Amino acid sequence: MTLSPTRPPQDWRRLVAAFWVTQLVETLGVSQVYALLPSYLRELGVPEAERLGFIGLFSSLVFVLGLPLVPLWGVWADKISRKAVIVRSSLVLATVLGLAALAREPWQMAIAVMLIGLQLGNTGVMLAGIRDVTPRARLGVTIALFGAAGPVGFAVGPALAGLLIDGLGWSISAVYATSSVLAVGTALLVIFGTREVRPEVVPEGPVLKLAFGAVRGVLADPDVRRLFLVYGVVFLANQVSRPYTPVLVEDITGTGPGLATGIGLVMGVGSLVGALMSPAAGWVGDRVGFRPVLLASLTLGGIASLLMPAAPGLWLLAGASVLLGAAVATTGAMVMSLLATEVPPERRSATLNLVYLPLYIAGIVGPALGSGLASAAGPGAPFVAGAVVFLAGALFIGLRGATPARRLAEPV
Repeated sequence: MTLSPTRPPQDWRRLVAAFWVTQLVETLGVSQVYALLPSYLRELGVPEAERLGFIGLFSSLVFVLGLPLVPLWGVWADKISRKAVIVRSSLVLATVLGLAALAREPWQMAIAVMLIGLQLGNTGVMLAGIRDVTPRARLGVTIALFGAAGPVGFAVGPALAGLLIDGLGWSISAVYATSSVLAVGTALLVIFGTREVRPEVVPEGPVLKLAFGAVRGVLADPDVRRLFLVYGVVFLANQVSRPYTPVLVEDITGTGPGLATGIGLVMGVGSLVGALMSPAAGWVGDRVGFRPVLLASLTLGGIASLLMPAAPGLWLLAGASVLLGAAVATTGAMVMSLLATEVPPERRSATLNLVYLPLYIAGIVGPALGSGLASAAGPGAPFVAGAVVFLAGALFIGLRGATPARRLAEPV
């Protein structure tokens, strides 16, 4: 390890604002891919009998290329340049959305979706930069505000698409192209609007050894493994069913005008309420304990998943989506809180940087499983499977009970 050279002054407010917008646009674009994929596959000529299977398979492609590279991006960022790694994500997203806008065959869209994986791995890098420049007294609120950018983006993306398609008569291709331009804008924002923030200690040694050594070190802790397993359960339950939420909307509204708006309502409101619920869940967890809230959120997720395919109308479906979004966001907040309080300080940074590994693994397995279930039993089947996974996670937490937590000596 070597000390990094003296860093130029960086206004922390400007850095947070730039990264917040970057995260917002990133999730906005990815959420539009998910929300509009079922309709776009129909436009691209996928036969109706095969479309449900294609939706899940295409969704699983998102993480195939990205998963092996996730441990490497943090090392490259610390050794070479955090700005370069973040800009890389924005430019990859711009390319993906541009290719999606130009797709005229299903295989072309498949390539675009698969390339999304190369865009992963920038959230932890942005968090590291924010942590290094933000005053300690404002760090908690700042990280919470930055964390809200993702759910807000997932809410705004489908809602904006609905407005452009149903309100202004735009095509899906035009929506993708517009978001591609926004992604280029965030790359320029990071390049010209922020300074490089180097880590205090620059890692030395081969990149592969550093990256996968960090993975081994994190997963060697049995408590971390259990929490990663719970996080993986939530992601798996969500990824099995989420690609089919637009299909449930389609079954209610039909395929004509109003479909995009309905998708924006159901998916957008669920994500937005989830973003608002996360801080409230943290407040409750501080008072009654993180594990009881985690158990309750997993149970709520199972119930909400069962309600989704049973909803007879759009507003009831949106209500069930709100419950599901709140469950997913609350579970994430509780797992993050447990990791922040129970992981020893020397492994905390590496653990938080790798916390999305369960998402990437579940992002491959979940949609592929959902594809088979939807093809065999209809679009409601993945939601039933998601409910089973949620409730299995709740049973695991309930049977394990409240074990004494390893508290850190310093404040979190």
